[in-house]
Amino acid sequence: MSDGARLERHGAVAVVVLDRPERMNALSRAAVLALGAIGRTLAADPRVRAVVLTGAGYKAFCAGADLKERLTLQEAEVLELLQLYRSELGWIGALDVPVVAAINGVALGGGLEMALACDLRIARETAVLGLPETSLGIIPGAGGTQRLPRLIGEARAKEMILLGKRLSAAEALSIGLLQQVVSSSQDFLLAALDYIKPISEGAPIAQAAALRALRAAELPLAEGLAAELSAYEVCLKSADRKEALLAFQEKRPPKFEGR
Repeated sequence: MSDGARLERHGAVAVVVLDRPERMNALSRAAVLALGAIGRTLAADPRVRAVVLTGAGYKAFCAGADLKERLTLQEAEVLELLQLYRSELGWIGALDVPVVAAINGVALGGGLEMALACDLRIARETAVLGLPETSLGIIPGAGGTQRLPRLIGEARAKEMILLGKRLSAAEALSIGLLQQVVSSSQDFLLAALDYIKPISEGAPIAQAAALRALRAAELPLAEGLAAELSAYEVCLKSADRKEALLAFQEKRPPKFEGR
């Protein structure tokens, strides 16, 4: 892809790179469409066991909407773009494999909202996270008002959104918005790949089943427990489960094939 996003392969891990470093990896319409095309490619590829979403360079993961482009858009066009966010970026929170946001720098507005849609989030220690939309006369429109309070609680989410508060990586880690902070002295992509190694080398059927069950956690408890049992039954019938038991008996690492 050459319109603001590209796809790299690192074994079973797909690395999706927001690639507009000269614009702080801001989300132009073309970049959103490019991300959508990549998402459809990944959804159809059974070789992929995990996805890392990151930004090019060291300054920004994604600074949010491309405000220079927004200045040229009419109200109807802005609403159309918000719909594109849902149709073209919805795969981030819907793939059958875990998606990890590797936040290499600033993650603001729509950039943070993309990270919120991921299953897990890690960041360089220099990263800054925030939803500053109210200071621009709007609100987060790509899921921020819904996903943020589910992650960090209603009061903290209100503080970030209503006050436009920006968090350091350390602050974000302390409230559960991040799962890990990586030192600037480390190779960030290698750190991200190492972080998800238990996923990329794990049992794909079990990983997908666990995701389905976890995503049912917002349902009433009885429905969530039913979803969990259904997901467990899929694992029960897999060759991977038998391989895990055999490997335990033989005192060796299991070799999962996703069968």
